Amino acid sequence: MVLYKRELDVRYHADVLVVGGGPAGVAAALAAARQGTSVRLIEAHSCLGGMGTAGMVPAFMDFTDGVNFLADGIGREILDAVRAADGAFPFRRSIGIRTEVLKRVYDQLLEDANIPFTFHTQLVDVTVHDGSVGEAICAGKTGLFAIRAAVFVDCTGDGDLAAFAGAPYEKGDRDGDMQPGTLCSLWSGIDWEEVEKSETAGMGNDGIAEAFEDGVLTVEDLHLVGIWRVGATLGGGNVGHTFGLDGTDEASLTEAYLWARKTLPQYERYYKTYRKGFEDMELAVTGSLMGVRESRRILGDYVLSVDDFRERAVFDDEIGRFSYPVDLHPTGPDQGAYEEYRRQWTGLRHKDGESYGIPYRVLTPRGLRNVLVAGRCVSTDRSMQGSIRVTPGCYITGQAAGVAAAMSVQAGANTRGIDISELQARLRRLGAYLPNVGA
Repeated sequence: MVLYKRELDVRYHADVLVVGGGPAGVAAALAAARQGTSVRLIEAHSCLGGMGTAGMVPAFMDFTDGVNFLADGIGREILDAVRAADGAFPFRRSIGIRTEVLKRVYDQLLEDANIPFTFHTQLVDVTVHDGSVGEAICAGKTGLFAIRAAVFVDCTGDGDLAAFAGAPYEKGDRDGDMQPGTLCSLWSGIDWEEVEKSETAGMGNDGIAEAFEDGVLTVEDLHLVGIWRVGATLGGGNVGHTFGLDGTDEASLTEAYLWARKTLPQYERYYKTYRKGFEDMELAVTGSLMGVRESRRILGDYVLSVDDFRERAVFDDEIGRFSYPVDLHPTGPDQGAYEEYRRQWTGLRHKDGESYGIPYRVLTPRGLRNVLVAGRCVSTDRSMQGSIRVTPGCYITGQAAGVAAAMSVQAGANTRGIDISELQARLRRLGAYLPNVGA
């Protein structure tokens, strides 16, 4: 045991501090700034965007329900900017991401909004008094320092700030097992004309069982997400799983990085041997961040459940709607786990034009007065996290958290003291899709 005590400078002050610069954090910072509040954002890595940039997740999931544009407002603004910069590559029904373009789009949006932000700024602790966070304790290249704010928005993905402040949370299933991670990757030398002649076009698990029997793959992981087209000969790979990952534990993350980098050459041999159009592919680079699908779910005033998904729920305090299917990757490579994944993926999905509501109360952690959460760590059950965790869902909850944070500043730094109808009106003015809210 070591007792370590020191005084820290309060280096920055802001009305709203956004912790984490992934899609939820970018949306939250922009939305809060557009309400006239002072905003600061900190990001632990070297770029904005999180999984879609440093993590090299190769594609945007659905922004729409097949009829309506659900991630509207800031989500549409970001997608339009990426498309205008030739950074969105249409591929089948998906949208491949040119990672470097997406990085620049995020940079430019925050710079244009005059939002101060710093990279290499890691949240390490918080101060708390009577349910209110006072300061975020940060570690940067210059050492330890504090940032004081009236309201804090946790967009860390893992719910770090809320957890450090004492908010209750859950992780994984009943046994504590979580979805595996993936170290995404970029591949060159792909003959996409040949690939696209096949029905799966880089997706599906054709040849996995044969490759395992032949000793090409050491693990018979039947859930192969695939490779998206992101350039003339480039492919973004969402390939392989790191089973047993706990994204809130540095030892577990280290083990996952080592395993993933060792196994990607096996997948290169698999694609070259068993899939058409990949014969000349080469691994160019892997993501600098592990693709973490699941970690903490911060428990809020409401826990969005899979029953809400099934019932296409509507809420009085609705801040958005979403429709991405329940996407829970198997916790192990066995056949039974894969079949359970397929059952949920095909069964828990909506028809075109259908969606479920997201209530404001999933953004308000229990026991904390001036903290909001957005992105993957919002208050849901495990199945619903499998739906809402993807990038367009993060834009929706981030946008709402940003507006709510600004309003909370004006309500005495109280996230439960705001007028929900006014929140919804402000969200609509930003362009949010709220069909169940009166004009």
